[in-house]
Amino acid sequence: MLDLAGRLKDRVQLTTDGHKAYLVAVENAFGANIDFSQLVKLYGNLKEEKEARYSPPVCNGTMTMKINGHPDPRNVSTSYVERQNLTMRMSMRRFTRLTNAFSKKIENLGHAVALHFMYYNFCRIHQTLRVTPAMAAG
Repeated sequence: MLDLAGRLKDRVQLTTDGHKAYLVAVENAFGANIDFSQLVKLYGNLKEEKEARYSPPVCNGTMTMKINGHPDPRNVSTSYVERQNLTMRMSMRRFTRLTNAFSKKIENLGHAVALHFMYYNFCRIHQTLRVTPAMAAG
């Protein structure tokens, strides 16, 4: 969060999930200079059956909480970061534990993540842009 706060020029709106560590991290990094909300997903009961052991529980709804500033309720969402995390997990097998690509050293994982995002943000032709993001940005 400190790294992110140092890279931003203007006040932003931030939405996180309900993980309590975000409360302290955002406060330490941004102070009062942020519009911050949390989107907490409410899940149903976990099934104890063997067939459903690896299946995620059913999301029964969400609860939005304003934490700081004046976040716009229309923009409270974790969809973008969840999509980014899914793309990263599907693109890099290092995040799959039971494969031989799993990173045992944190330094190797950091380098792999940096390479993935460099490629994704500057080299890969995106369907919606029809060019690379670097080309679209000029």
